[in-house]
Order: sequence, then C-alpha cells, then structure tokens
Amino acid sequence: MFDLDVLLPDFLSIMDAVPLTLMMAVTIFIFSTLAGGLFALIEYRQIPVLRELVVGYKVVFKGVPMVVMIFLAYYGLPPALHFSASLVGVDYNGHSMPNWVIVIVALTACVSAFQAEVIKGALNSFDTGQSDAARSLGYSNGQLFRRVLFPQTIIAAIPDLANSFMVIMKALSLAFAIEVVDIFAQAQLTAALNYYYLEAFLVAVVFYMVIAWVITKVADKLEARLRIRT
Repeated sequence: MFDLDVLLPDFLSIMDAVPLTLMMAVTIFIFSTLAGGLFALIEYRQIPVLRELVVGYKVVFKGVPMVVMIFLAYYGLPPALHFSASLVGVDYNGHSMPNWVIVIVALTACVSAFQAEVIKGALNSFDTGQSDAARSLGYSNGQLFRRVLFPQTIIAAIPDLANSFMVIMKALSLAFAIEVVDIFAQAQLTAALNYYYLEAFLVAVVFYMVIAWVITKVADKLEARLRIRT
C-alpha cells in the first residue's frame, strides 16, 4: 500500500542527487549548444568540406542510442586519453577520470547533433531580406551577425532549447549504467532500501516536474524580454 510516512525520507534522500544532476545537465546543455551552434553556422554558411563533415557527424550521433554512446565513452575514452597523453610524454591515467565526466562527454556528443538541428531551423527562419537591408546600411558581416542575425535566431530557438534541456535531464537517467547517480538512479537506490518503489518514483516525478516548470518559466520570460529588446 501507499505509505505517506516514507515520502519525506525519500524526498530528502533523492534531493541529494539533484545538485549533481543539474550540474551535469547544465554543462551538457552549454557545451552541446555551443557545438551545435557552430555546426549549424557551418551548414548555414555552406562552408565546403566542413559542411560534409558536420552532416556526417549528425548522421552518426543522431543514429547511435545514447546509452551505447555512454558505454563507448566509458570503455574507449580513458585508454584514448592515456594513449594521447603518452604521445606527448605526459603520464596520465585515463582510468582515473570520474564517471560523471564520461557521461558529460558522451551525452554532449549526442545532444550536439540535435542542437545543431534546432539552431539550424532558427537560422533558416531568418529573413534574408534583413541581411540585404543591413548591408545596404553599411553593416559588416560581424555587425550583421551580432546585431541582426544572432538576436533573432536566439529568440526563435529558445522554446526548442528549453525542450532540449529537459531531454538532457531525461537522458541522464541512462548514466546509472556506469554507476553515476542522478535523480532517477537515487530513486531506485532509495526504493531498494525500503521497498517502497511507488513512493520513491513519485518523489522523483515531483523533482522532474518542478525542474521542468522552472525551465519553462525562465525560457518564457527570457523570450519575452528579448522580443521587447529586438
């Protein structure tokens, strides 16, 4: 039966995993957005060779399941770093790398491919007539990007970027495969101790809902403020 008495202990236990979960999610979001933005800009500008490399990257990392990428990074990244360090004469043990760093690297690689599509869509929504008008006013390419293209692209991308953050939050539940404890994993561990699985997972749902609500509100306010400024 459902036991209300275990909700508070479960809440306190699962809350211990929130800081690490948010830290990983924010780090993955920042790096994947920066990488995705660069990839999208390369495609938007149709830069030869680099564009083909970006397309190939997206095909690979959108097709490979994230849990597979986590295991590939777990078994492949430490020896690769150890080998690379040995080439330059540095004594580094790649296996000393924390598992949460491996998760960040693996998920950043995957999410970057999706972020590239989000930002590419925002770039494609930009009216090229504004570029012609800006150039007629004497704007350089740098000024055009900073004052016209970038602000409007960010506004168009904000809703999808907010969704991407929640996708990252959900993807972090896969990190338990290499013993990284996020909100979901902590709920599993808590439930395994007292056998109140329903209560533990309901508490986890509350945490996810609160985070989703905060992200949605922040994104809406940021979008509204930027629309006023532009």
